[in-house]
Amino acid sequence: MKKIAILAMAAGVVTLAACKKDSNNGGSQSGDFNTIKNTVITDFVNKTAIPGYAALKAKAILFDSAVVVLSKTPTDANLAAAQQSWRDLRTVWEQCEGYLLGPVEDLNYDPHMDTWPVDTSSLNALIKSNTPLDLNTVSSLEDDALHGFHPAEYILWGVDGSKKAADISAREMTYLTSLTQDVVNTCSNIYDSWIPSSGNYAQKVLDAGQGNQPFPTKLQFFQDLANVIGEICNEVGDGKMKDPYLAGTPLTVESPFSGNSLADFKNNVKGALDVYMGNFQGSSATSLHALVSNKNLALDQKVQDKFNAALNSFSSFTLPYEKAILSEKPVCAQSMAAILEARDVMQQDVVQFIQENIKD
Repeated sequence: MKKIAILAMAAGVVTLAACKKDSNNGGSQSGDFNTIKNTVITDFVNKTAIPGYAALKAKAILFDSAVVVLSKTPTDANLAAAQQSWRDLRTVWEQCEGYLLGPVEDLNYDPHMDTWPVDTSSLNALIKSNTPLDLNTVSSLEDDALHGFHPAEYILWGVDGSKKAADISAREMTYLTSLTQDVVNTCSNIYDSWIPSSGNYAQKVLDAGQGNQPFPTKLQFFQDLANVIGEICNEVGDGKMKDPYLAGTPLTVESPFSGNSLADFKNNVKGALDVYMGNFQGSSATSLHALVSNKNLALDQKVQDKFNAALNSFSSFTLPYEKAILSEKPVCAQSMAAILEARDVMQQDVVQFIQENIKD
């Protein structure tokens, strides 16, 4: 993901505190707030974050396996299978961007996997050069846009989306197999960074409120969680969609070769909502939804309404986003506006609720 930095969070917190409104209205859901609060933390670790990254790793392995089959037997059927496997991995990746906390950001796994736009001139020059395209070389390339999802996408689909298996050169295939091996390694590293037997970032979350970084207070954890849920909506509505829309440049859309950009955007928003609701990747977790609805049913409903409106906005598109930015500009604008309303309800209303109600 090409990042839009979270520069204004601290300022936003001050503003929200200064413009404080009563968020404890609109009804409530029964249950002990403190118990719910503590369960949200443990369930986020055990039912959202770790299972989400386990699913990501599993899809990465399947993608790599499909590319290995394609490299050994380069038929159009095997190419189609590899393309579908890329899409399947992409779905989980984009949904996991609904909770960009910890190592995926701190250790730069995110830009290593998902930087765009691809400079096709640089990519083609690399393929035509004598530079080795083994795993070590590819994983060490300084330009993040030359590893991860998007160079693989370019090789699998071609610049116009009509690639045939016979069109993939030997050098491209070598590059592709190294790319997918690197993707497996990166997704494995993300998963390992969370689990107790390895990096154990999970424990940092579970220790929220004990005075340790990065979550010295439980308030800090809940603010960060609400903000990252909102921030992916900001990135979609105010970056991923807006930048190519304003520039009118189809090749700067997130996934232009596969025509997958609208699915990318929708999966970002869906992932964010699923983290809020506690049903990420089919889980059943106590989540921010339970916390908010315990004291303010109206706010919880507002969150759901804004996110569902954002998700429903994608049904108005009749063209891939690469074409929609030129031919369906009003639809683009309406969708961006709906997504930014989902951002605002998280980063303003829910953050305010958290500040007023989380007292550690």
